[in-house]
Amino acid sequence: MSDSGMPHLFRLLGAFVAVAVGIGLVGAGLVIPLAGATGGAAQSTAEGFNNLDDEFTATALAQQSKIYSSDGKLLATPYDANRIVVPLSKISKTMQQAQIAIEDSRFYEHGGIDVRGTTRALVSNVSSGQTQGGSSITQQYVKLMLQEKAVREDDQEAAQAAVEQTYSRKLQELKYALNVEKTHTKDQILSGYLNLALYGDQAYGVEAAAKHFFSKHASELNLSESATLAGVVQSPSRLNPRTNPEEVQERRDLVINRMQSLGMVTPAQADAAKAKSVKSTLKIKENEGGTCSKAVDPYFCNYVIQYLRQMPELGPDPDARMQAINTGGFTIKTTLRRSWQKNLKQELTERVPAGTERFGSAAAMIEPGTGKVRAIAQTSTYKVGLKKASTRYSEQAWSVPAQYGGTNGFAIGSTAKMFALVAALEKGKPMESTINTPDGTQATFMPKQFNSKCTTNSPWVVANAEKAVGGPMTMRQATKMSVNTSFAQLASDIGSCRIPKVMAKMGLTDGYGLPYGLNYNGGVKTKDDYAVSNLVLGSDSSTPLQLASSYATLAADGKYCPPNPIESITTANGTKMKIKPPACKQVMDKDIARGVTDLLTETMTPGGTANAMVLDNGRQAAAKTGTTDNKQSWFAGFTKQLSTAVWVGSPIREYEMTGVNIGGQFYPKVYGGTIAGPIWKEVMDEASEGMAKKRFTKPSKEVINGDMRSIPDVTGMGPTQAKEKLEKAGFKATEGSQVNSTAQAGAIAYTQPTGQALKGTTVTMYISNGVPPYTPPPAPTTTQAPAPTTTQAPAPSTTRSSSSTSRPSSSTTRSTTTSRPSATRSTPRQTGTRPNGNGNGGNTND
Repeated sequence: MSDSGMPHLFRLLGAFVAVAVGIGLVGAGLVIPLAGATGGAAQSTAEGFNNLDDEFTATALAQQSKIYSSDGKLLATPYDANRIVVPLSKISKTMQQAQIAIEDSRFYEHGGIDVRGTTRALVSNVSSGQTQGGSSITQQYVKLMLQEKAVREDDQEAAQAAVEQTYSRKLQELKYALNVEKTHTKDQILSGYLNLALYGDQAYGVEAAAKHFFSKHASELNLSESATLAGVVQSPSRLNPRTNPEEVQERRDLVINRMQSLGMVTPAQADAAKAKSVKSTLKIKENEGGTCSKAVDPYFCNYVIQYLRQMPELGPDPDARMQAINTGGFTIKTTLRRSWQKNLKQELTERVPAGTERFGSAAAMIEPGTGKVRAIAQTSTYKVGLKKASTRYSEQAWSVPAQYGGTNGFAIGSTAKMFALVAALEKGKPMESTINTPDGTQATFMPKQFNSKCTTNSPWVVANAEKAVGGPMTMRQATKMSVNTSFAQLASDIGSCRIPKVMAKMGLTDGYGLPYGLNYNGGVKTKDDYAVSNLVLGSDSSTPLQLASSYATLAADGKYCPPNPIESITTANGTKMKIKPPACKQVMDKDIARGVTDLLTETMTPGGTANAMVLDNGRQAAAKTGTTDNKQSWFAGFTKQLSTAVWVGSPIREYEMTGVNIGGQFYPKVYGGTIAGPIWKEVMDEASEGMAKKRFTKPSKEVINGDMRSIPDVTGMGPTQAKEKLEKAGFKATEGSQVNSTAQAGAIAYTQPTGQALKGTTVTMYISNGVPPYTPPPAPTTTQAPAPTTTQAPAPSTTRSSSSTSRPSSSTTRSTTTSRPSATRSTPRQTGTRPNGNGNGGNTND
């Protein structure tokens, strides 16, 4: 009771008598030894009671949500209150009886207020000066529900008022109890109480308590276990089976004795139930949920929670959505394949153990065409409250971007070259076209060779990992061997600012959500100002999830689907929530995606940088390696059904992976194909087992060889008319110099090239000056004298070389030096330096 002491007890007793008389609850023979509680006082109190609000509205109980993998494995149980609501039919009869026996033995007899019990408690309180409970189960249900409602509405004042031992609160509780008895059945009231009550250790409701303390359902509780739980409700903080089993046992035995006296159990049953100690019956279940630190996979759990916080279907703002997750009792089915997740984690940690001082690894697996996140994992152990993260312990996920509890990611190296290939094919450059790669192992590119907003501040020296590479080579060859200078030249040829546009539409940003490749100015990224080294050689950072998603776009024939970890959400009452998955979008022509995919299959052929990662059983795949200054390494690749990106590097502070021992193995240098590649192959083989072996669709001849078109014959036409005809055919036209020709002066003498050329090719029109080309006269005929009658040696014959006017050739022919790929090697090599953030870095590749 309150601090007002004895006077308050007298007032409350008087009020109760008055109320009882007024509403006809006091039966014949009931005597209350208290004078002065009748007459005017009683009448006044009864009137006050009748004027109290009697409208009682129950609220939905807060209960734990459950997060499952796509294959039905429980991953996590986020909650504010560890509660699992079950119907009365799912609670054992002994549990129901035990609770009634110790709390309200006449529950099924009274009308909401146990007059006899309440009177006895009041008299005892008055006479002894002690506080004794007398509330019925109905009254307790009302009190708990009022408290629950206040907590759900974040009304701290109301929550406190719901449990205060005050005169007005008690009267209101009595009035509500009477109302509940009129609107609810006894079983409904008992069910509500058993689902509301706190049974200790933050276990609300008997189902959560049974699972927590005994690792079983409430329907399976035996007599001893039921009596244990029923007894702790009186004081769940003190009577905690985990921390105070001896006192809990005394209380349990009291409950059993009470049940025996009420005829609920026999003496033999009671003795058997009391024979075992409470401590010996406990089977406490750890790591049930509540926070992601207790989840099966904390990093994925945290990613899902952060993703749910951004779903408008769950509430108007992140806080409201979080409350819905923690209290709504949702069943959340994710896209995760638990078996793939476990295998991915195992492969990562076997090759890059979590205890490695400097290095770590992470990966993500995406389903092309849907964006479903099938697995994410990393080598560190999840731990909250860290003052300083390490390779061993981290709260942040290395595989997802910052908005989902991750990081800014890591420099992606030559995996960025894929985006340059897309940009080149979209511009119309054929797959088999030649890149005029500068000769030599390295080359210097000047700022003016690139678009002004996607360039470098000073001469950019680009080096190749391969020795003796350079000179003209096809895009297929440049991709196969990942030649840096070829891709730098390609960016110059197609316009470097095409690349960030491709990256954006394929979902690649840095880990903070900013456009990939932006330049730094004073430590801050500058809007619309890109460093060409970032765009071509991947010197900027991103995460495995984002890179796997971008590569999945190619596997899906140019359809980009944002990563999505949610399959479905079902409410506590079994209704499937209508959720709108992120929309997929066709971001490039299917033929372009197929062309780039075909180029990336070359890396897995002999001589390619990924040649050792061919998947089992002839399963077709396309991939790209990437390395940044031997500090970060990548392998990104895909089949028609799966796209996976694996990163191995230094996550906290950058260290060179040169001459290092990782996972018990010595590596002179670590590249994309050294550790990340084998991890990729193992997890892709494992995940693909049993899947159909689908092959990539071949690109069209137009993408392979370009849009070859016939050049119209415009000889004899005027320049204006000729230009119109050439442009209509898909070419650009420009006037060349005047030449000798039989054509009328000012007309077109000929074009260069002639015959066929790629659409968009510039055709030069040479103009006639009206002077016919010089034709030399025929050689004179030589008449010889008759042969002498005497025998002579034959006169030597005279051979004259004929002269002709050579007209410029109708097409230019250029010799192409094909650089043969080096012998097959399992570990590609790479040299270079890290960019300094001003767009001048960078010889990143493998």
